[in-house]
Amino acid sequence: MSRQADRQWISLWIGLCLGVVGISPAWASEGGVDPSLQREVQALVKHIQARYEKTKDLQADFVQKTKIEGFERPILSSGKVYLKRPGQLRWDYLEPANERIYVAHDNVKVYVPEHKQVLVGKLTQMAASKAPLELLQGVGKLEESFDIRPTEGKERGAGGLPLLTLLPKTQVSESTKTIQKIVIEVFPKTYFLRAVSLHESGGNVSTFEFSEPMANVGLANEIFEFVIPPDVEVVRAPVFSGP
Repeated sequence: MSRQADRQWISLWIGLCLGVVGISPAWASEGGVDPSLQREVQALVKHIQARYEKTKDLQADFVQKTKIEGFERPILSSGKVYLKRPGQLRWDYLEPANERIYVAHDNVKVYVPEHKQVLVGKLTQMAASKAPLELLQGVGKLEESFDIRPTEGKERGAGGLPLLTLLPKTQVSESTKTIQKIVIEVFPKTYFLRAVSLHESGGNVSTFEFSEPMANVGLANEIFEFVIPPDVEVVRAPVFSGP
């Protein structure tokens, strides 16, 4: 999976974590779903929404595992993420290479110190998939793009909480054509996102596992500001002609 795809998944996670959109679910109408499990999932979604409505800023560590179809070993990377409402992000890859991503609403800067380059552009113009960016900006609602249902199988998340599966709706499949499904796990009691797994139609799976989440610590605006050093080359981001 390319870094471009990673940035699309990151923008989706921002939309979920900052609560810039409601996550009242449009439940997939599928026979055979245990009614008690359905009620359990509905209650979980309400808890998640309530938690993030109270979250003004958030920081966490992350480990990313990207499984590429046809390759045995996953690609591993790790770092820290900082978020602040409305629409501010700093996403730092620390291992195995240093890369920093700054997002302020629609403006994005991707800084690679090793190459002395910074990629500058508009997030809505840089991604081929539109739906995650709508979530970031709050111009769309999650239930307009996805059906939410209990994840198939008996596996559960931390604390025995059910896993949530988000399925792109067919009528917006063109804008989410790379996304087959998204599986979400939350921490018990706090209901912050613990893991987000993004399954591509081609078989690739990118999982973000989060730890040590700290909310409402008063993150300063300076954390999200990046002044381009004078010896760094500025590269304009390519524009994708997505839907």
